[in-house]
Amino acid sequence: MENTEGSGPLRDGASSHELPPLFTYITSEGVAGFDTSSSPPGDCTVTQAAINSSNSTCINAGTPIISIPAAHSHNHAHSLSISLPSSPSALNGERIKGVVFSDKTEPKAREVCANNGEGTNASGLPPRKPAKFHSQPMHVGFESVSKFDQNLARKDRLKDNRYNSFKTWSGRLENQLSNLHGKSQDQAQISDLQDREAEILPAVHRYFDALEGPELETLKASEELVLPEDNKWPFLLRFPISSFGMCLGLSSQAMLWKTLSASPSLSFLRLSPVVNLVLWCAATALIALVAAIYSLKIIFFFEAVRREYYHPVRVNFFFAPWVACLFLAIGVPPRVSGDLHHAWWYVLMAPILCLELKIYGQWMSGGQRRLSKVANPSNHMSIVGNFVGALLGASLGIKEGPLFFFAVGLAHYVVLFVTLYQRLPTNETLPKESHPVFFLFIAVPSVACMSWAKITGTFDLGSRIAYFIAMFLYASLAVRINFFRGFRFSLAWWAYTFPMTGAAIATIRYTAEVSNALTKILSIALSTISTIAVSGLLISTVLHAFVFDDLFPNDIAIAITYKKPKSRKNKSLLNRTPSPDANDLEACASKDDAWIQR
Repeated sequence: MENTEGSGPLRDGASSHELPPLFTYITSEGVAGFDTSSSPPGDCTVTQAAINSSNSTCINAGTPIISIPAAHSHNHAHSLSISLPSSPSALNGERIKGVVFSDKTEPKAREVCANNGEGTNASGLPPRKPAKFHSQPMHVGFESVSKFDQNLARKDRLKDNRYNSFKTWSGRLENQLSNLHGKSQDQAQISDLQDREAEILPAVHRYFDALEGPELETLKASEELVLPEDNKWPFLLRFPISSFGMCLGLSSQAMLWKTLSASPSLSFLRLSPVVNLVLWCAATALIALVAAIYSLKIIFFFEAVRREYYHPVRVNFFFAPWVACLFLAIGVPPRVSGDLHHAWWYVLMAPILCLELKIYGQWMSGGQRRLSKVANPSNHMSIVGNFVGALLGASLGIKEGPLFFFAVGLAHYVVLFVTLYQRLPTNETLPKESHPVFFLFIAVPSVACMSWAKITGTFDLGSRIAYFIAMFLYASLAVRINFFRGFRFSLAWWAYTFPMTGAAIATIRYTAEVSNALTKILSIALSTISTIAVSGLLISTVLHAFVFDDLFPNDIAIAITYKKPKSRKNKSLLNRTPSPDANDLEACASKDDAWIQR
């Protein structure tokens, strides 16, 4: 409805250039038939505004009206008023009557309005009283809105061009196809520069300068990232190489329970080999799953994998998948395979040899990645593969190959052990945060004593020396209870469970040579501690994955800049020391406020 009295083409006394208002505020009680259909269809309800108007005529309230004002001499456009029926019942073709009229057809319209007041319609039936229909507000649930926002944010994250620099060739390909999508050349050049900046690998000292923590995974306050810090990155970018630590912990448990069930000195426990079978199958499935996910990361985000490889700590975890497979080969249940083929040993040791040629060469040749600069406890993972491979090769009956890897591992372990103990002034000091990273000191001597015993055929003097070194390091860490308090959960902890398992297996082998009550109790105790540690980590991993949803946070370590940023430092200086002009403005504003209050 439109109030033609107050919103006609020209009000009385108004200027010819004044336009009528587009909307007029009315109440539902002031217009008959609005929001309800209580009036019978025969009543001709006319509003007061329409009665007083001379330019339009009213008809039945239930009938749609199109009112066209009379033409005037000026050239202004006329307003159009449309009144919709108040209920779906008014849409009946027999009862709807539309009238289009002006001042010249006013008598005919009044006649139509009078005819509508009759008690019958065209079909001769009495009119029906229409039902009342009230307009209701539309409620939008918060849950649906939140889901919509989450889906929208997910789509925006997938379309975010800032991740292109870590994709495999996609960033360059999108820049080449930018003109086809209507993207300007300047924007294409800017994105190309950003991609090139992200593709520049940071030097080794940048990882130590920009990151902190036991595994160099926490960004310092003065640093910036090449990826957005506030958004959640794609899953493959957040999936680190340290995820293979879970495979190390579970596969070493399969090896432990096979040794427990087959040890003659612990036969009184009567352990079933079914436990070994279940753990071996679970470890195999876990390795296959983690390897499949990380293979997708290599395919789609190869630049992120490159940054992990050049990380001084992460590079050691590239040995983890092959060491885990060696543990599976050693702990294979008799029901699955009696004797493995020798080819398995060569297949598993070939990638370990290639990684050692690269990393050990960098340690020896010097430069930015010399051992005195990058030495940290995680380097033990690049050493322990030699002794695990020697243990498997000797178990399969291979002679020269296991001895070769044992010699290479022993030479580099001595150098690494002395470097970590000596801590040269050029080294970065070990972080003081409590963390089980130091249990990696136990891994190498524990596995070395077993591999040498397998090579020589007896648990002789050399094996016992290595075993006693491992037990001393284990005891020196165990007595420092405060050393392991207040640490934060990390996925890399799984890699630190296999040294405890290795110590338990070495104790079982020593018990077979020196069988007494003390060695048996020690074997059971260390095996129990190792099993409890792996079980606790398994529960923690499930909770952080499905309850807390923080198992895979943004991988800060791969997104640092190749040089130290300067913008954040300048911003901090500006925030610390306000300019004198700002102080003068604040003082003037306070004086003005005081004068106004007076």
